[in-house]
Formats: sequence, C-alpha cells, structure tokens
Amino acid sequence: MSADPVLCTVENGVALVTLNNPPLNLVTLELTSHLNALVARLAANAAVRVMVLTGSGTKAFCAGSDVKEFPRMMTAGTVVPTKLALENEAYSRVDDFPKPTIAALNGLAYGGGLELAVCCDLIVAEAGIQVALPEINLGVFPGSGGTIRVTRRVGEARAKEMMFFGDPLPAETALSWGLINRIVRKGEAVMTALEMARRLAGKPSVALQMCKQSIDMALDTSEEAGVRATLALSDKVFASEDCAEGVRAFFAKEPPRFEHR
Repeated sequence: MSADPVLCTVENGVALVTLNNPPLNLVTLELTSHLNALVARLAANAAVRVMVLTGSGTKAFCAGSDVKEFPRMMTAGTVVPTKLALENEAYSRVDDFPKPTIAALNGLAYGGGLELAVCCDLIVAEAGIQVALPEINLGVFPGSGGTIRVTRRVGEARAKEMMFFGDPLPAETALSWGLINRIVRKGEAVMTALEMARRLAGKPSVALQMCKQSIDMALDTSEEAGVRATLALSDKVFASEDCAEGVRAFFAKEPPRFEHR
C-alpha cells in the first residue's frame, strides 16, 4: 500500500478524499484507520463545506475488503474488535458528516466499497460500472452498515436480491432502483461530483446542514417526533446571517452572496 492510503485536497470549500490503494482500492485496517481520522478532521474544519469521496485509478472506486486480512479474524469474537468496530465507526463518520457528501464512482463498487458509497448523500457513477454486495459468496454478509443503508435506498425486496445472490448490478439498474443519483460518461464521475460540490459550496451552509439533519430524521424517528425536531432546525436557519442575506437578495432582485462558514 502507498504511504498515504487516503489522499485529500481542499479547494474552494470542497474536500476531495481519494482512497489510494490501487488498483482496486481495497479496504484494509490501515486504510480504515486513516479514513476515520481524516473524516473527523474534515468534519471539524469550517473551511470544508462539501466532501467528495472517490478512488484512485480508473478500475475501481473500491472493491471492498482485502480478503487477505480475513484469516486472522475467523474465530469467534475476533472480527468485530479487529475489523468491524473501526470500520463501522469510520463509515458512520462519513454517514454522519454534517455537510453534504458525494461519492464519485469512477469504477466498480463492491462489498465494503458500496457500503462506503451509500454513506454519502449523493452518488455519481460512470456509465458501464457495476455495483455489488457479494459477501454471501465468502460465507458472510455486509457487516459495515450495508444491510441497513442499502435497504433504505432500494427497499427490502431489492436489497435481499442483491445480498442473497451477490450478483453485480449495472449502473443503469442501480439508477432505476434509486441506489445511485446520476450516471455520467466514462471518466467524468469525479469532474461531475466536483461540479456538484462547488454548486453546493456556494449555497448557505447552515441551511444545508439543517436540511440534511432533517431529511436523515425521516428514517430514524417517528413522523411526529421528526416534524417537531425540524422546528428547532428551522428556528436556527431563520435566525442565521445566510437567511438575512437570502431575503435581502430576494427583494433586491439579485443573486445572494452567502458568507461561507
């Protein structure tokens, strides 16, 4: 593995995070540790308003776990403290990132790679790629949130088909199922994701963060509790400087100039 298993650049409010374990960008214990620490730093960085996640090279966004690490984990009580506890912490950190996130699938996303991608708010995939959850063929099942997050995106019946059989899905099917958001031409996933990220970085940060929290509650709370919680979030955005600027610009009939915080 490279000395830097996860790369990161920040420009104009957009953090581009790149899994850097080519050619398949396999998830190792080392990569997971670096990703976990990096995402924590980016979440706390006020200069970062959007995060884009992709993989190095053109073959794979991420092909999942490095199976060569499995033999040391195949006794009862070993896999969780050795691998899955940290992996779930890192993936949940991506899922809980307070600002918008976009996965750019510049190649296949299998197993833990797809589990990581669905932690992002939006997924852009290149035409011709495939996604899959093939863990069943190793005698296991998705252990880093895929059974929950993929099911929330595609529904129970389709999730069971994906996970029971482990067969790859073409990007076009994934789009029709609601698993991904957009398909772009080959070689354009990262470019498109960065264009989307720059648009989001120009929008009011507080409102985006509150909107993300509110949407996430739709699946985590009852309808009554969720609606009640959104009232406090609405109070916060209405009192923000961004709202004052948005209303000012509306009446002035000019584009708003949001301060980026």
